[in-house]
Amino acid sequence: MIEERRLRKEITIPAGIEVHVDEIVTVKKNTLEVKKKLSYPTVKLSKKDNKIIIEPKRFTKREKKIINTFKSHIANMIKGVEEPYEYQLKVCSSHFPMSVTIEGKKLVVKNFLGEKVPRKADILENTEVKIDGDVITIHSPDKEIAGQTAANFEQCTRITNKDRRIFQDGLWITKKSRG
Repeated sequence: MIEERRLRKEITIPAGIEVHVDEIVTVKKNTLEVKKKLSYPTVKLSKKDNKIIIEPKRFTKREKKIINTFKSHIANMIKGVEEPYEYQLKVCSSHFPMSVTIEGKKLVVKNFLGEKVPRKADILENTEVKIDGDVITIHSPDKEIAGQTAANFEQCTRITNKDRRIFQDGLWITKKSRG
């Protein structure tokens, strides 16, 4: 009975936030919405009154890990709809003047190291990207999507076969909110 109380986790839902629990957990507040598939055969997710309850069918270390992971994901989803996650990237160019624009759901980097073909990076769904001079700002209620979009931008300007101490051009993450 002692193990059961330790492994059962309860998350209180703040006022003004709607949560739907199925195989896909949906957290909503006003226009912001985050969906995530959280399912595991021996872990049960349910909603009762104003709480999300995560409980195991068996009591092992594996279930404990999954329960704590689910708890962290749901907490991040709730934080994200209350205040969206923000990433900032800086455009650094010392060798050639590069230009960064948004075309549809892609970020386009032109004239990177004098290249004729522009480099492109995907902007994932549920993210808002703004370019202000040499600062790119990413907002999203989903922490993983915001981080992946920032990583896509950083990776699109990756340089190979050159000395990184000299060629420091690219898009670099300079700020993460609530990391």
